[in-house]
Amino acid sequence: MNQKKILLIDDELDILEILSYNLEKEGYDIYTATNGNEGIDKAKQIVPDLILLDVMMPEKDGIETCQELRKIKELHKTLIVFLSARSEEFSQLAGFQAGANDYIVKLIKPKILISKVNALLQLTSQVSDNAKLIEIGDLIIDKDNFRVSKAGQQFLLPKKEFDLLYLLASNTEKVFKREEILEKVWGNDVIVGERTIDVHIRRLREKLGINTIQTLKGIGYKLIVL
Repeated sequence: MNQKKILLIDDELDILEILSYNLEKEGYDIYTATNGNEGIDKAKQIVPDLILLDVMMPEKDGIETCQELRKIKELHKTLIVFLSARSEEFSQLAGFQAGANDYIVKLIKPKILISKVNALLQLTSQVSDNAKLIEIGDLIIDKDNFRVSKAGQQFLLPKKEFDLLYLLASNTEKVFKREEILEKVWGNDVIVGERTIDVHIRRLREKLGINTIQTLKGIGYKLIVL
């Protein structure tokens, strides 16, 4: 069985030790880095399945580190989750805007954290063998190769943005309710903030065009065929 690789990036050595111990007990291969630059170099070397990333670090903070990680083609399927003591809404929004898949406050109990990590990695491993190419107007979504293009322009999307876009594109006649999106993209076992969908929708609109996704207030979202 191919073990999942997790990279921990945090300047607090006690946090690295606690997380490493608990996650290794779950059978994961654990790698660590104590700053953003070291974390980026190590991520390129090992191509982890998941990165747990602190926000407040010397040399290069977590937000800038996440932005640089998202520019690395080999890491486009890697999940990035912030694990930070910063619980303010603006910090969480900054994390999602930088390309994170989730944001967890450090006060979380180890057992709950492990449960979230297990759920996130389990979801990413549930890839359909019958993945197809979706073409809607000038929008092309290739799930087999994890590629998106619009009017000939290529887009490298973070995992959750891609999954969200693919879900909406799977049925353009349907309005997807927020509850259904959370269930199918994030899963019932993963707790995310109320603004998570809004942030991901906004980022998709910025990349693909403001009119690509329609909001039906109080109901959900729908992909528009232009």
